[in-house]
Amino acid sequence: MDPPAAKRSRGCPAGPEERDAGAGAVRCRGRPEALLDLSAKRVAESWAFEQVEERFSRVPEPVQKRIVFWSFPRSEREICMYSSLGYQPPEGEHDARVPFTRGLHLLQSGAVDRVLQVGFHLSGNVREPGGPGEPERLYHVSISFDRCKITSVSCGCDNRDLFYCAHVVALSLHRIRHAHQVELRLPISETLSQMNRDQLQKFVQYLISAHHTEVLPTAQRLADEILLLGSEINLVHGAPDPTAGAGIEDANCWHLDEEQIQEQVKQLLSNGGYYGASQQLRSMFCKVREMLRMRDSNGARMLILMTEQFLQDPRLALWRQQGAGMTDKCRQLWDELGALWVCVILSPHCKPEERTSWLQLLSKWDKLDVCPLEEGNYSFDGPSLQATAALIPGPEEEEEEVMAMAAGSRHTVFGRALQAGSLHWSDDHLQRILASDSYSPNLTGNGGSDKPSFDPQGRPLWLGEPFPTTCARVDTLRAHGYPRQALRLASAIVNTLRLQQRHQLQIYKQQKKELLQKGSTCITNMEGWVGHPLDPIGCLCRALLEACRLEEETLAIYPDSGPEKRKVAYQHVPVPGSPGESYLAMALEVALLGLGQQRALPDGLYAQDKVVRNEEQLLALLEEVELDERLVQVLRKQAGQLLEGGPFSGFGEVLFRESVPMHTCARYLFTALLPHDPDLAYRLALRAMRLPVLETAFPAGEPPSNPLDSIMSNRFPRWFILGHLETRQCELASAMLTAAKGDPKWLHAVLGSIQQNIHSPALLFKLAQDACKTATPASAPPDTTLLGIALELGLQVMRMTLNTMTWRRREMVRWLVSCATEIGPQALMNIMQNWYSLFTPVEAATIVAVTGTTHATLLRLQLDAARREELWACARTLALQCAMKDPQNCALPALTLCEKNQAAFEAAYQIVLDAAAGGLGHAHLFTVARYMEHRGLPLRAYKLATLALAQLSIAFNQDSHPAVNDVLWACSLSHSLGRHELSAIVPLIIRSIHCAPMLSDILRRWTLSAPGLGPLGARRAAKPLGADRAPLCQLLDAAVAAYITTSHSRLTHISPRHYSDFIEFLGKARETFLLAPDGHLQFAQFLENLKQTYKGKKKLMLLVRERFG
Repeated sequence: MDPPAAKRSRGCPAGPEERDAGAGAVRCRGRPEALLDLSAKRVAESWAFEQVEERFSRVPEPVQKRIVFWSFPRSEREICMYSSLGYQPPEGEHDARVPFTRGLHLLQSGAVDRVLQVGFHLSGNVREPGGPGEPERLYHVSISFDRCKITSVSCGCDNRDLFYCAHVVALSLHRIRHAHQVELRLPISETLSQMNRDQLQKFVQYLISAHHTEVLPTAQRLADEILLLGSEINLVHGAPDPTAGAGIEDANCWHLDEEQIQEQVKQLLSNGGYYGASQQLRSMFCKVREMLRMRDSNGARMLILMTEQFLQDPRLALWRQQGAGMTDKCRQLWDELGALWVCVILSPHCKPEERTSWLQLLSKWDKLDVCPLEEGNYSFDGPSLQATAALIPGPEEEEEEVMAMAAGSRHTVFGRALQAGSLHWSDDHLQRILASDSYSPNLTGNGGSDKPSFDPQGRPLWLGEPFPTTCARVDTLRAHGYPRQALRLASAIVNTLRLQQRHQLQIYKQQKKELLQKGSTCITNMEGWVGHPLDPIGCLCRALLEACRLEEETLAIYPDSGPEKRKVAYQHVPVPGSPGESYLAMALEVALLGLGQQRALPDGLYAQDKVVRNEEQLLALLEEVELDERLVQVLRKQAGQLLEGGPFSGFGEVLFRESVPMHTCARYLFTALLPHDPDLAYRLALRAMRLPVLETAFPAGEPPSNPLDSIMSNRFPRWFILGHLETRQCELASAMLTAAKGDPKWLHAVLGSIQQNIHSPALLFKLAQDACKTATPASAPPDTTLLGIALELGLQVMRMTLNTMTWRRREMVRWLVSCATEIGPQALMNIMQNWYSLFTPVEAATIVAVTGTTHATLLRLQLDAARREELWACARTLALQCAMKDPQNCALPALTLCEKNQAAFEAAYQIVLDAAAGGLGHAHLFTVARYMEHRGLPLRAYKLATLALAQLSIAFNQDSHPAVNDVLWACSLSHSLGRHELSAIVPLIIRSIHCAPMLSDILRRWTLSAPGLGPLGARRAAKPLGADRAPLCQLLDAAVAAYITTSHSRLTHISPRHYSDFIEFLGKARETFLLAPDGHLQFAQFLENLKQTYKGKKKLMLLVRERFG
């Protein structure tokens, strides 16, 4: 860091002042503080030392010393604030990453020495141990301060971090804790004024001698200027003194390295894709809030610097150019930035000129093209809190509101802060609310106001502002260090919400009949409070919960300790002026009011995701609160009001189609209420199971009864988070199923709700699996009712996905059979008997019938012989039905399953024969034929093989046809059966196969051995068949003809690179020709024919002559 600059010039006094060596002593504990110290403290806090010198012509040296002494910061919390970020580093890295902790360790180890305070300048040495094998390092530290604030720092470590280094911390803490040990001197100009000319010359020469390499050029330049009459230095009265404190016009604020802040924010934004970068930027926002809470002006300064860097992020222009949205992490940071600016602008103690300058900056940033827009179509002029709720608006009024919102002007993330610039704190009623816990109608009247100031119980209300704006006031008061005032305003807001809720219920009761007949409702609040950019419910809850926290008062180095922070304990704190009330109960009530509010889902992926995230954050706050009897009563009351809340409640009887579902909130309420009021818990959770956006808005062909419904449907074209919402719905249903185990009444009620409201097969299947697992614990008998519900859900999934096959169907079918097995044989037979509405034929034949009759299944069912045969018969019937419906895929499984029953096996075989006539493919027929041979039925195998061959056709060039092996197998089978079967298959072979190499291969195989004699091929003939005699002579003629035809076909389009292949082909042809008695002559004639026909292919014919003559 740069060395501390001179603060101001001091005039040279005319003569020396008296000195008091006793100044600087600290009062002893238990003794009253001296009047000099009391007054010096106040002056040191608020007056620049120049102002003291101007106000009094002569200030005694003891007084000067006490003012200088008390001008150093006195609070370690402030030192901590400027030397630690607002997040918890990983375990074991505290010393390495937190300068305050390191500085404290250095102080405690005695590393600070040679500490000297000269006026408003503190210096000292800090020794830091080196690493293994490294020498100890010595750092010289300098600190300038003014009015209890450090104004500049310098350290030999050349720290380039955001905040003070550990060495500055060590020296500062040494000055605070051991002030009486620090040698104190008046500003150096006071000492110089006491020297004569010789002493001054000696002082300067010794100073130059001690530091001649550093200061000699500067000393010579200054000497030249002083000796030059009329120089600028001679025209100025006095000389600068870096130890004399600040001037009257100097800003009084803590030292903040602006350049380092800008550089670090820029670097973190460039690494925005990493979690650590976002975490550090959030910690900087926390630091801004910490400064605001300490009422430190650097909070706004730091926020300005950060905002400027955010706006210079090059990704903003890129995203805008590409028309792409920014990342979620970046959007969250911008949201927090905008919310912080609202707190800064709404500051209750800032000067008007400060607010004006901030608003000018915001207005300039707001006009930039790259400035991000606020997502979520939230209103900037929403409805104000009213003591009485208006009637539900008609379609025309609601439509106008919707269209006005849709056509709203451009709103950036700074729009709300700019709007906050028009708010003030001067309202008399507001001032009275903030000033006292006992403000009541007895102290003041309404003063002719058209809005009431108190509820019927005499508790103050705050009306006339939109609810998010009012909650922003609470957040601002907390942020700026006014916790009591924030609590008083929060209480007034809760009183107003309660009054408004009562009036809303009254109005709904008057219109309930009409709304229920209509079956649909207009949304009563387009702008939801949960997920709102200003987070009104969160602000209110945190303010109320903060008053109830049971925590030790310690120095908060880490305001947010992340996942490692200890569990917070809360206690009931009574609300002044409201007997029986507590802030803890109020917080729970407010959270439930916000979470249970019926509201439209906002536009945009991020805005919708924020609704979900904000809801989870609020519920996480509530889950920290241990419920006692008082809080359970609040839960019961609010749950009842939510159920009766009509269009104002997300749990009301009639829902707007686009309203935010209540699943997550309902799950919390269900879990919390279940031990105390199961009936209410189930009624609430069942009501919350609805997801109306997935239901058909209107019956087919029927126009909407309300034009607004069609407008609203167009306004919400996409639910980006629908999958997440369906998952939450499933979790709620699972919680109810688990809790209702053993209670048939509620189990069936939950089942009905699931079947009506859950539309995702995957989630229904998950529910079915969870229910089955819950129903069959390892150490207890199964719950048959819950098992039945699991099976019913599984059957529903099967019906839903029957015509839309998914990759998980196989798993689902296996699980369903397993579940039915758990219930008993009747359930298993039922799904077999009704398979056509649940499974495809393949699934039924290959999974259901097979799995349902495995040894493990039969063992699990523990059936007697009669029941086992009944199950087998059911499975066989299923298999035969599947084979008839889909013989191509189910014939073989049916045959396999029916092996042990002759009648069923014959029926399955007949199905295959019938299917062959109806077009069953040769591949499937060959497969079944091979199976028949394997089962010892060669004649049936032969029959199926001949049927397959009748359908087969292999062309002259298909020597790698997939059926080649099947054909060879069929030929081998017929040969083994006997001459009769062989003679019968030869015409089929000749008719189906036109590939010469294949025909010659079959011919050779048949001539190698004698055919079988009997119908089953038990014995063989004496000698093999000749190729020139029946029945093989027909095959030989066909093979020779095939070679001749194939040769001519190949020669038509042959190229030189295929000549060698053709010669090899002719070689194989000659081998086949020679099997005939006159084969040699036939082959010679064939070659001569080729030579005459293709004499133009001279090279090829030359090769033929060379090989065959």
